[in-house]
Amino acid sequence: MEREVFRNFSTFDEVLFYVLANLAMAIFAYGIFLKVRKYRRGRAAYRFDHLPQRLLRALAIAAGSTTIAKNDRFAGVAHAAILWGFVALFIGTTIIFIDNDILGVVAPSLRFWRGRFYLWYSLVLDLMGAAFVAGVALMWLRRKTFGLPQLDYSRVDYPPAQYSRLAYVRGDDLFLGLFFAIGVTGFLIEGLRIAADRPPFEVWSPVGWALADAIDLAGLSAPASSRLHFALWWLHGILALAFVAYLPFSKALHMLTDFANLMFRDDLAARRLPRPAAEPAPAHLGVETLGDLSWRNLLELDACTKCGRCHVACPARAAGAPLSPRDLVLDLREYADARLARPALEQPRFLGEHPSQKPDAILPGGVIQAETLWSCTTCRACVSACPVGIEHVPLIVEMRRRLVEEGAVEDSLREALESLGKRGNSFKQSDKLRGRWTKDLAFPVKDARKQPVEVLWFVGDYASYNPRLQEISRAVARLFHRAGLDFGILYDGEKNAGNDVRRVGEEGLFEMLAEHNVATLAKCRFGEIVTTDPHSLNTLKNEYPELGGRYTVSHYSEVLLRLVEDGRLTLNGGLGRRGTYHDPCYLGRYNGIYEAPRRLIEHAGVSLVEMPRSRENSFCCGAGGGRIWMDDSALAERPSESRIAEAIALGGVDYFVVACPKDVTMYEDAVKTSGNEGKIRVRDIAELVEEALAAEEAPGAAQTPAAAGAAPEAAP
Repeated sequence: MEREVFRNFSTFDEVLFYVLANLAMAIFAYGIFLKVRKYRRGRAAYRFDHLPQRLLRALAIAAGSTTIAKNDRFAGVAHAAILWGFVALFIGTTIIFIDNDILGVVAPSLRFWRGRFYLWYSLVLDLMGAAFVAGVALMWLRRKTFGLPQLDYSRVDYPPAQYSRLAYVRGDDLFLGLFFAIGVTGFLIEGLRIAADRPPFEVWSPVGWALADAIDLAGLSAPASSRLHFALWWLHGILALAFVAYLPFSKALHMLTDFANLMFRDDLAARRLPRPAAEPAPAHLGVETLGDLSWRNLLELDACTKCGRCHVACPARAAGAPLSPRDLVLDLREYADARLARPALEQPRFLGEHPSQKPDAILPGGVIQAETLWSCTTCRACVSACPVGIEHVPLIVEMRRRLVEEGAVEDSLREALESLGKRGNSFKQSDKLRGRWTKDLAFPVKDARKQPVEVLWFVGDYASYNPRLQEISRAVARLFHRAGLDFGILYDGEKNAGNDVRRVGEEGLFEMLAEHNVATLAKCRFGEIVTTDPHSLNTLKNEYPELGGRYTVSHYSEVLLRLVEDGRLTLNGGLGRRGTYHDPCYLGRYNGIYEAPRRLIEHAGVSLVEMPRSRENSFCCGAGGGRIWMDDSALAERPSESRIAEAIALGGVDYFVVACPKDVTMYEDAVKTSGNEGKIRVRDIAELVEEALAAEEAPGAAQTPAAAGAAPEAAP
């Protein structure tokens, strides 16, 4: 029980096939050489720690298509079918090569592609081949009939008259078309061979056997089937060899680069930004030219499959800003290929003059517009959505660093940075006023610089200086005091933690602020740090360790939940309200804190109605990455307004609950500007807890919005 590989082939036919096969492999090797040479031109990036763990993680992700199935099960199932079908067919081809071309020459007695092995081989490959063809068909159906916005290649920063991306569409069609043609012709030649020879053991090839029956029903004779088999064998072989040669120069390259990119990705990408190289000292900060990109940057640009998930997840794009993470990556890739390697077969083109066409173009402000870079809120939605591990945010920040060094920033941002440099806050206020909000409390708040405390509260700028947010700070302090928590603050010893300063691209100012805070904290005695600001939480937890500051850092929702569940604050669900909760980007996507706020909301007696975009898929308020210091008047619809509209659409929701000072500012303003005053109330989670405590102590006192009191106006 076996079959002939080169059925009815002459010696000339066999020699011709091997010549073509070696030519295809040579073209493939040349394409890979060009890519490797391109990556070697990138600067160093150390990603070789924990290699076994990195390899196993990448294998697990690839094997399960888990990142592709996330939020799109249809695509995940189809991709898994294609992947495993392709792997099985590749292994099957390798088995034939070993048995026929190696053992058949050097050790014929060891050949194994026969007998029972051949039967199981036939069954497995038929089933996996069918899965492969079905997966390709499903992907084609998804691409052509679902009308998915992520598959629309329209740009957000140029009108269609200025560019053409038809090459992308043709490249996608060619990729799927080649796969489908290879799979279908493979089954057809199997069916024709079985119809011509009718070996009874080929019933173990169920798809081929069924096709052979169909061929018989069509009235095709055995000799005719044999002749057609020979012709289709060559068509199938040429298609397969063409794919091998085509792979390094097309979208198919992602079959190699995606795995490598997943293997070398940074688990703390965007959470912890890379520090500028110390040795040798760079001529400038950040990324200016292709020579400033690392090999990992160049690899991740090639890993992009144009799936568009980052494109539809981006709040800046949704608001009408000139930023699409997908387009940014593709623009950089096209420019890198044109200058460092060989342009891909799918190269789009601009119909007019564009900075990227210049051989010496700089990246920030040239290939990528400055307005595009400043539109980013660093919300990390793109990084989270990307199925292949591209780290968009660090790359954007690297280019921002160069713009900051050149002084290419808008006036409001410059003023905020100057204030942060002089006073340690963006409010142009004296540091002596940072703790003034405590004076209206009925109890003193410890100075953690002078007394040891169980919990050191890092308050943050907005919660210290903004009049509306000072009310929330007092609510948090009252809750801590009521629970008997031993806490203190740094008063004028605290400066801005620097999270957003760093993401703006002002690395020097970030290090100055962080070093001051680390030095101050080193003189204090405390058990853990708590902060009401998720932005401060992120940088204290993930970035300060590189500067010598290693702490246990918690968000105030986590601390309040502990106090409630330990019985130090008694909540019995007294509010009886309906509300929705907004996951702050720097609390959720950045640091994985989703449950504590929700459990507090439940304890307070608020029935939680989730918004369509929640948890990891939460939609940014628009304040991050320094955007709160920049002008957003040109946006078609601010992200915060879009989010309020999403909450209103839920119907019958009393509270829009937040757990970030910046969110209070952004969303209270959005409620007004969107004309939704009186329809929904923005409530910080500490206010919600305090309101629930008051409701339980005096039933009816907080049963209506009027009784609870109108929310104070947000500070401009």
